[in-house]
Amino acid sequence: MSTNIINKLSFTMLLLISSAMAALGQENVLDRYIKEAFEHNQGLQQRNFQLEKSLLALKEAKALFYPQVGVAGSYTKAGGGRTIDIPVGDMLNSVYSTLNTLTNSQKFPQLPNQSVLLNPDNYYDLHVRTSLPLINTEIWYAQKIRKEAITLQQATVNVYKRSLVKDIKTAYYQYYQAVKAVEIYNTALAQVQENIRVNKSFLDNGVRNNTSLTRAQAEQQKIETSITEAQNKQQNAQAYFNFLLNQPFMTPITLDSTVFTPALAGISEAKGSLEAGSSISSREELLQLDQQKKIADLQYKLSSSYLIPKLSTFLDLGSQAYNWNVDNKSRYYMWGVNLQWDLFAGGQRKYKAKQAASDIQVIQASYNETNNALQLEVNTAQNNYHTAAASFTNAQTQLQFSEKYYNDQLKVYKAGQLLYIELLDAQNQLTSARLQLSVAFAQVQTALAEIERTQATYKL
Repeated sequence: MSTNIINKLSFTMLLLISSAMAALGQENVLDRYIKEAFEHNQGLQQRNFQLEKSLLALKEAKALFYPQVGVAGSYTKAGGGRTIDIPVGDMLNSVYSTLNTLTNSQKFPQLPNQSVLLNPDNYYDLHVRTSLPLINTEIWYAQKIRKEAITLQQATVNVYKRSLVKDIKTAYYQYYQAVKAVEIYNTALAQVQENIRVNKSFLDNGVRNNTSLTRAQAEQQKIETSITEAQNKQQNAQAYFNFLLNQPFMTPITLDSTVFTPALAGISEAKGSLEAGSSISSREELLQLDQQKKIADLQYKLSSSYLIPKLSTFLDLGSQAYNWNVDNKSRYYMWGVNLQWDLFAGGQRKYKAKQAASDIQVIQASYNETNNALQLEVNTAQNNYHTAAASFTNAQTQLQFSEKYYNDQLKVYKAGQLLYIELLDAQNQLTSARLQLSVAFAQVQTALAEIERTQATYKL
């Protein structure tokens, strides 16, 4: 076996190992950032607060099944108003007079007629009421609806989380691409500076005129401008990434060089795993619509349950008397049962039930449309990935050709057998190929993040 073949095999093995290490490193770095985003992202915190609110609403609904205990009291001070006339004197005075005559005494006095005030004067009533619902479909359905609302809100949180994961990964690779662009332009600047040195040497030795030197110096200014633009893009990408994590915009971002080794083997492995499936069954958007349908169905049943009567019971323990007296006669208890049965309401409940039935149909239509739209997203994301992977493969090949072409042209130029404009063209091709490779690699990773989003495969 020749030395060249051994070297090629060694290089291939090294490439595969670096690709595996890169995938592991990428997962660790991104998972750490994603975890930080889950803890600090403001948009996610808002949705978590809504989830907590739904949990509290469920507890509120459950509390309606427990006895309700409260204290109620009243005190009245009255004067004037309606009265009841009681003719006590007219009824008893003649009898008392006869008795006094028969007994030859004044034991039976004359009584005046009485006028009793209807409004209670100096009267209080204080009691503790305990009430408990026995039959109430509204309370029962309210608890069921709020329980389903929790699952709905959890799905909403997960929908945002998956979008956040995709945004973080996309921003991460955009930042990588910006950093790589700065590095590539700095490399190009070093090459131009070397050209300036060589051209000055040629000029000093009388081999060439100053035209090549002037052209190289102009190219240096052009590349320095490109470096400034690339640095601005890098700062913007850094600020956006930290914005997603709710961190100061200029917080440093960790980039492991092994993570971004653009190995064709790694892309091929990803492409093979991509073909495994394109299911959207785990998408939380469909779960949201399922929950909305369940809630609408419960609303329909609630609206249709108006013929079921409401029954509750209560017990009062208290005291009532005049002049704030509290004794055995003032203390009392009262127990009872309340019944409410709505038999006719002008068709209000019937039409409300029909509205709820219409809501179910609307949600079902929305579910079908969303299902088709999500499947379209999967197909589009896969097609975009295949395009990005092909572009990445072509960019790798193009870079190899550009590097060889530039090295060959540089040797010929240093030998004085090539115009500088031809060397500059080869250098620009090399810089463009390097930039295109970094862009293609970022596009592949972004496409993979989009597929991961459309298939909901990231473990939350």
